[in-house]
Amino acid sequence: MSEVPHFPLAAVVGADALKLALCLTAIDPQIGGVLIEGPRGMAKSTLARGLADLLASGQFVTLPLGATEERLVGTLDLDAALGEGRVAFSPGVLAKADGGVLYVDEVNLLPDHLVDLLLDVAASGVNLVERDGISHRHPARFVLIGTMNPEEGELRAQLLDRFGLNVVLSGRTAPVERSQIIRRRLDFDASPEAFCERWAEQQNALRARCERARVLLPTIALDDHSLELITERCFAAGVDGLRADLVWLRAARAHAAWRGAAAIAEEDLDAVAEFALRHRRRHLPETQPPASQQPSKPGNEPSGQSPGHDEGEGSWGELPAQQVATGKRRDIPSWPKKP
Repeated sequence: MSEVPHFPLAAVVGADALKLALCLTAIDPQIGGVLIEGPRGMAKSTLARGLADLLASGQFVTLPLGATEERLVGTLDLDAALGEGRVAFSPGVLAKADGGVLYVDEVNLLPDHLVDLLLDVAASGVNLVERDGISHRHPARFVLIGTMNPEEGELRAQLLDRFGLNVVLSGRTAPVERSQIIRRRLDFDASPEAFCERWAEQQNALRARCERARVLLPTIALDDHSLELITERCFAAGVDGLRADLVWLRAARAHAAWRGAAAIAEEDLDAVAEFALRHRRRHLPETQPPASQQPSKPGNEPSGQSPGHDEGEGSWGELPAQQVATGKRRDIPSWPKKP
């Protein structure tokens, strides 16, 4: 029985910011994967699966919700080890995901002990399984893709930082786009093979663009000027740790390769800034103004200023995706249209 094809990423309506983040991750897996946030019914899983088709390996492995530790890391057969003198290892999800995508749906609901294991392997790239003095290790390097609905709980800070990029999908979709989404979904469900065939040219073009960018990537320098701009903006944003700087620089280089450029430009820094910073900004407590600046009672606010007005409102730190520290907005590259 043949496997039903995945919905092609080139056929997805809207979600251009997320599609760009996924392509950048396909170009440079060292960026560290993508965390996708949004309400239910936003096709987060469909978009995540579209990444596998852009990677060299095409491997896509899902960690099921409610999976056990053995399902994640694999198991050792002690009887075979003791009786036959050999290590019999049954691979888990981590071994199967090596070189491809590890997809975790509702990652914020993952139990703490699995989060700890995932963090260790994601940091080292090696999975070590030990039992009663017998051990087995294997490479486990993968692109980590997680989805979550923020209304259902937060994600642990350590795992949140492990995701290179963060994209938020809005639940407010315009009527025209909604109808296009539904129509394409109905067409795909009616005949997945025929639908993918109609979009094959656009999907192949997208895959080829990522492949060309991967070839170009090593020739683009991680230059000091770009790093200086990034470190200044990270400091201004008040991010914790240094991972944001590294991720931002790698993502900017991948974006330059995506454009076919020979060097990182400011437009590359701007295009990926929100992806790298959004989930790493430090949320500082609001400070109260001096008593002399507080209105004595409602209705006594200075002219042109409403109650609760914050002079920082509208700063770059609060702009939506793709609007960044410079206050500029960079357009997402256009995507293939319906044939």
